[in-house]
Parts: sequence; C-alpha cells; structure tokens
Amino acid sequence: MRKEDTTNNILVYVENTDGAPVKAGLEALTPARKLAEKTGGQVIAAVIGKNISEAAQNVAASGADRVLAIDSDEAAVYDLDGYADILKQIIEEEKPDTVLLGGTGDGKDLAAKLMAQLDTAAVTDVAGIRTDGDKEVFVTSEYSGAVCCDVVVDEVRPRIAVIRSGAFKKPEGADTGIVEARDVKADAGVMKTKIKDTVKEITETVNLEDAEIIVSGGRGMGSKENFGLVEQLAEILGGEVGATRPAIEDGWIAKNHQVGQSGKTVSPKLYIAAGISGATQHLSGITGSDYIVAINKDEDAPIFSVANVGIVGDAMKVLPVMIEEIKKIREA
Repeated sequence: MRKEDTTNNILVYVENTDGAPVKAGLEALTPARKLAEKTGGQVIAAVIGKNISEAAQNVAASGADRVLAIDSDEAAVYDLDGYADILKQIIEEEKPDTVLLGGTGDGKDLAAKLMAQLDTAAVTDVAGIRTDGDKEVFVTSEYSGAVCCDVVVDEVRPRIAVIRSGAFKKPEGADTGIVEARDVKADAGVMKTKIKDTVKEITETVNLEDAEIIVSGGRGMGSKENFGLVEQLAEILGGEVGATRPAIEDGWIAKNHQVGQSGKTVSPKLYIAAGISGATQHLSGITGSDYIVAINKDEDAPIFSVANVGIVGDAMKVLPVMIEEIKKIREA
C-alpha cells in the first residue's frame, strides 16, 4: 500500500487474556496517541476474542478514540493464521498509517505475519518514537540492547511496529472512546490448524509482563533449595518469581518464569535480582523496570550498572534478612 492511499489513523492491536487487556497492548496506546497527534488522525484499537466487552470498554477508557470489538466463538482461542487474517481485513478496510502491537509473543508473531501478507515493513523492539522534520523515527535496539538504532519507514504503508514492553506507560486520564462491534471472521482457507482442545497448566498463570513486583534468581543462588528464598521473598512481597536462563536450565523453576532476551521482557515497579550477574541477554529484558535492587557478591557484576540500589553480599545471607525484616514490618 502506498503512503498516499492510507488515512492518518493509527491502529493498535490490544491483546486480551481472560477478558482483560494485556498491559503491553495498553502501553502501545501511548505512542499511538503521539503519532495520531502528529498525523492528525484517530487512535483505533482492535480487540479480538470471546466475551471481550469488558476488555473493549477498558481499552476505550485508556486512550483509544474507537475500539473495534471482534467478539465471536471462532476467535475464542488465539490462532496466528486466524487472528492475522482478521487484522488484515481490518487494516484493508481502515487503511491506517501505522499499526502498533505490544511486544508479547503473540504480538511479535502477528507483526511478522502481517508484514509478509501486506508486503510492508515492520520495526521490532521499539522503545521510543521521535520526530525528525516531517518524519517519525522509531528508536529500537540491536545486540541485546547494546546499540540503539533509528529506523524510518518512509514509502510503504502501513508501518508496523512492535512496542517494547515497559517502554511506555499506560495512558492515564484519557477520554473514553466509542466501542464498535464488528463481525469479522477469518477466511477458512487461511487456517492451517484446528484447535480441538486446550489444556491450561498451573504454570501458565504466571504473569510477569503485568507484575508490579518481581523477584528473580540466577545461577548465583547455587541450588534449587536456595532458590526457594527467591520464592519466599516474592510471596511475602505479593510479587511474581522470575529467573535467568541458567536457573531454568538447572531445573530450579519452570521456563515460563524466564526473564530476558529469550524469555519475558518486564517492566515492574520493583525488580529484585538475586544472584544474577547481569548478562546483556538478561539486562535487555529488565530495562523498563522503575526500580532495580541487585544482590551479588561480585562488586564488579554488570547488574550493578543498571541497579538503583546495589547490595554487595551473598544472596543466601541477604535474602533471609530481607524476608525477616519485611515480616516484622507487615506484623507491626
């Protein structure tokens, strides 16, 4: 699609889980508003699923001018081919200048699929958007966050961008937009799989992306028994448990707790890193955190370069003290 064939509107796909919009999708509404102010268009959000009326209303109250609610039995379970086809139909009808998606696993998959289907360009891991003359510049990163890059998509439309989780805050104090029910179904011919049944494991309830407090442990915890201290601290703080890849590979905790480049990108209010040295693969997943506390006995550990508070010491000695002190505060 050519630039002159599109509208000035910005389309945001807001993913939802169990009837609630995902944090990464709501965060994408913030850069969408910034782009819409520049283009003079509207922010249009698309919510897809089953029984999503409450999620759509939440999105409408979070900065979207219009919310397209695609509520159907066929969309009850996420399917890449089906959801991509629904979004493709919406894009072809609405002709947005830009399409934004949250940086979740589904968001990244959909961006790649839509880019190929629409023969356009996609920018991933977008952490900022700025204006350079009459062009919008997407600020992204390479090499696990070690290098920042400026990307301009000039000719093709719609531009597709995947917004890094935590790079933007969710909109606050926005006017409530209009919810529009849409009957859009995926073309049966594009469906390559048929989901007969789903099994939800207990481990799937971990929601690192939306957690306000995360306590993570790394190889420095030494053993599965010691890793239990990380879980205790997370429990007493009312937070989630995170982990580095080595801790998961050693079998101390399930893989869906992994934080970092090959795991989840998180943006909690408080991130506590215990026994984590701070490899670039891990640091790239926690840069959106508001406040980072690092505990490591190596005073030269890279984790201290991003920490707001650094504790040089043995995590197996520090964590029990923290747990006891927090208990005293809670009981007081």
